Amino acid sequence: MKKGVEAGSPLVAAAFASGGGTNVQALLDYQDKLCPWRLSLVVTDRENAGVLERADVAGISTAVIPVQARASSDVAQDILSVLEVHRVEVIFLAGYLRLIPSEVVHRYRRRILNIHPALLPSFGGKGMYGMRVHQAVVDAGESMTGATVHYVDEEYDRGTIIGQWRVPVEPNDSAEVVAARVLKIEHRLYPLAAQHVCSALIEGRNPGPLELPELSSTTTTDLEHTE
Repeated sequence: MKKGVEAGSPLVAAAFASGGGTNVQALLDYQDKLCPWRLSLVVTDRENAGVLERADVAGISTAVIPVQARASSDVAQDILSVLEVHRVEVIFLAGYLRLIPSEVVHRYRRRILNIHPALLPSFGGKGMYGMRVHQAVVDAGESMTGATVHYVDEEYDRGTIIGQWRVPVEPNDSAEVVAARVLKIEHRLYPLAAQHVCSALIEGRNPGPLELPELSSTTTTDLEHTE
């Protein structure tokens, strides 16, 4: 893996997803010549995952690595092998519903990011994904929710938080309405967090937390006017 400002080239990135991969698309849409990463591989655990079509359109290599009914060590070996082939230096989880094997976490410590559709540490953990999260937020009567980007460790949704963006939950909101509102900020937050971390890795410094304006009162309207 690169250390410091070695050659100043973008980090080679892989995205992991189990579904449609809208956050993968957000990362792709954000890429330009000055971007500190270059997405070169998409990994999924499902042969019919919609993210495969997105990768095909973008001309990105893909790998389907089944997880169900397999030993974690075998899955880890397959993942590490394909990451090595593509010389991957940083990993973005984008709706990947499987726990990353500890061998992979160890190899890529503080180089694996995940986005979660709530304000961790609340509404996280095993089984908390997708609409389950948003329904739990509504059922709990929360007035605020949002999205969190964090480093990945050996447990679900427990790694150090990089950045969060909050949006309101209105009294009559359904889980579906909340999900749509949060997804909009996910698509904005994830590229910003990826930029923040990858730039720091290239420069050989600790990225620290991502500073976001008006963290406690940011709305989707604010996001549209934030660079």
